Amino acid sequence: MASLDIPTNGGSTSDSGGLFGPDPAGVLRITRYFSTEGVHPFDEVEWDHRYACITAENGEVIFEQNDVEMPTFWSQMATNVVVSKYFKIGLGQTAREKSLKSLITRVVHTLTTWGQENGYFLNDIEAHVFADDLTHLLLYQKAAFNSPVWFNVGTEVEPQCSACFINAVNDTMDAILGLAKTEGLLFKFGSGTGTNFSALRSSRERLTNGGFASGPVSFMRGYDAFAGVIKSGGRTRRAAKMVILNIDHPDIQDFVSCKAREEKKAWALIDAGYDGSFGGEAYSSVMFQNSNNSVRVTDDFMDAVIRDKDWHTRAVVSKEIMGTFKARALMREIAEAAHLCGDPGMQYDTTVNEWNTCANSGRINASNPCSEFMFLDDSACNLSSLNLMKFRKPTGEFDVEAYKQAVTIMILAQEIIIDRASYPTPQIANNSKRYRPLGLGYANLGALLMANGLPYDSDEGRAYAAVLTALMTGQAFKVSAEIASRVGTFQEYTKNREPFLRVMNKHRAQVERIERLRSLKELIKATRTVWDEAIKLGEQYGYRNAQTTLLAPTGTIGFMMDWG
Repeated sequence: MASLDIPTNGGSTSDSGGLFGPDPAGVLRITRYFSTEGVHPFDEVEWDHRYACITAENGEVIFEQNDVEMPTFWSQMATNVVVSKYFKIGLGQTAREKSLKSLITRVVHTLTTWGQENGYFLNDIEAHVFADDLTHLLLYQKAAFNSPVWFNVGTEVEPQCSACFINAVNDTMDAILGLAKTEGLLFKFGSGTGTNFSALRSSRERLTNGGFASGPVSFMRGYDAFAGVIKSGGRTRRAAKMVILNIDHPDIQDFVSCKAREEKKAWALIDAGYDGSFGGEAYSSVMFQNSNNSVRVTDDFMDAVIRDKDWHTRAVVSKEIMGTFKARALMREIAEAAHLCGDPGMQYDTTVNEWNTCANSGRINASNPCSEFMFLDDSACNLSSLNLMKFRKPTGEFDVEAYKQAVTIMILAQEIIIDRASYPTPQIANNSKRYRPLGLGYANLGALLMANGLPYDSDEGRAYAAVLTALMTGQAFKVSAEIASRVGTFQEYTKNREPFLRVMNKHRAQVERIERLRSLKELIKATRTVWDEAIKLGEQYGYRNAQTTLLAPTGTIGFMMDWG
């Protein structure tokens, strides 16, 4: 293989800018860094043929596929996970994939073709360079997309590509039942969803017919049941779901304790002899096991906790006071429930909205299931992660330039996805294209710290994590501004220019707060430079994406990248 088979759209391959000089379409540069011209990345590594198998605890074979082609340096664990979950039948194909080459090519070829058709590349040379470098990153386990990309890209004309969704729900039966349908479709295609239920009237408020509303906790039972039977991506992984309630909602106490009460029921069933393992009958028999629950708290509430002041809950419709509690007592209820069963978590509403790049368009009310993606209601985010250990040089130094180049390629790839993907509702499709949020993150921070002899609980460890995160985010926004110079900003950027640039400058100011350790001198210098460039370019061209980075938990794709 000399190069990827990228279709030619008639673009010039002569010295026309981009790679070879001034770019008439902006400042974006798609230059070869990881790959070698004329050499396909697949031809640089050795391959072998393996047997992939997944077994249950009792030894029963759940999945098997023989004679699969994998790079010799990929572990058997990575092989088993990728073959069982991601090998598919691509568009125009009749047989299931048998080689990692097919999987990577399916995704890379599709994204590159979309990029050409949507005007991201000046010429076919840029398209080839992008394809080769993206292939290198995926092949060498330096980066990976979220699972829906591997599941769906190249298997459907308009694939569902995002892993993270935030869905709004209104206080009508149509909206409440519509959310159940939307969530079911998202779970089917391997995605997770989060919703703030605070718009629903409490169980203490009357309906127009004179009766009382069911309240959000009652409806949570139905959503939980659907999540329990619809497996993520049609596989064995359970659905991912987040439920949020504001601290001033009248049903907040019921919400805080609901999962703890169910936990005690599960303990009683276990004591009675029922299976208490994951997926066993004890926990399958109780509610709220398919969601993460979080309380949305404000600075006012936290101040009331500190000062031991009263806290009022208010009716959803009339806003009248429905209950008065000691804030500190309510906080203790949250802490005790979390200690008992792990839920609820806490989300800090005031802080979240201080960092809202699109504050002129709306508030941030909710998050996705793992809380790494926080944005406006009815929005979606496709994710990818970089494997930090792959950017550690043999000398122990961190490869700043390779890291920045990887960010460039992955942000561009994720940006290309947005317009060609499908979304479960018209509102989410519209917002995805109006705001274009992305979620690039990283994995393997723990291994990197250990390799460098840095404890988690150390100033140097925390500073190292901070500077790597800041460098990634600064480079991502720099690339977003560069993409904007070529194809324009996201639609709502002009409306949000002031809060957007305010948040960018808040990021830049935080770089100066990273502890000045001698070992981090060059990393901090590079990070300062990147953020200065990101803000300068953004002031000139705007940004293509309302958000660019987050830190996802990298479950399945962590195995894919052999992190740890």
